[in-house]
Amino acid sequence: MSEVFVSPQPQARQGAVLPSLFISHGSPDTVIARTPANAFLRDVASSLPRPKAIVVVSAHFELPDLVGVTADAAPETIHDFGGFQQELYEMQYPAPGAPELAEQISADLAAQGFTARTLVERGFDHGVWVPLILMYPEADIPVVVVSVDPQGGPEHHLRLGRALAKLAREDVLVVGSGSFTHNLPEAFVNVRQGARDAAVPAWAQEFADWMCERISAADLDALLAYRDRAPHASRNHPTDEHLMPLFVAMGVAGDRFAATQLHRSDEFGVLSMAMWRFDPAPAER
Repeated sequence: MSEVFVSPQPQARQGAVLPSLFISHGSPDTVIARTPANAFLRDVASSLPRPKAIVVVSAHFELPDLVGVTADAAPETIHDFGGFQQELYEMQYPAPGAPELAEQISADLAAQGFTARTLVERGFDHGVWVPLILMYPEADIPVVVVSVDPQGGPEHHLRLGRALAKLAREDVLVVGSGSFTHNLPEAFVNVRQGARDAAVPAWAQEFADWMCERISAADLDALLAYRDRAPHASRNHPTDEHLMPLFVAMGVAGDRFAATQLHRSDEFGVLSMAMWRFDPAPAER
């Protein structure tokens, strides 16, 4: 399991724009596995100012032609997976919701041309609670979840992120939760064998390397066309939804962003757990 750690960023000064994050949440048992990704997620909040609320854009909340925004006051914890350890099904993440913030987000998105609506009885899927139970275990920060559009593509999600950018100026942390690579059929071969440390095949390594290089260079033209330009794109992402939160996180940082790779490790050979921080480029501060 290869890994890269980056020294934590210093605490932002009071009144500064919060960064946005892209988190690879991995399999549901990331929350109990002794892995570099688990260790990183347990520590990353210490490098950030404490937000007044968290907005998670989750790859597991998919709505075509609509942006859904959860508005429950007390969201339930959803165990949207099967075949894992019993203790995972007993875990709860009792963070409060933020109905007023959800209504504000929905209205702001509608004003910017999105079809958006608040929804209730949606709860926290594992793309939300698995990383947050490690990052903020006290569950005392309100959380709102925003959907991805499985047919929307990178440009739609970059635009969605830009439409959410004002949140970062209001002490709201925006987290895109997905997976840097996400070929589940090939991952399950190693999952069934318990091979979390399986070697990374060339097709997965080359894609992740290309993405990291383009993100570090803030090369939006290449990234928006990743399906045509990145090596082995379709094999690493047979469907788009797990990479789309990355584009939302980029968009929150504005038209020009500075990217910092916070973590990189690999699990089950083909699941890259790369994680990123995005800040507005200095000229936009």
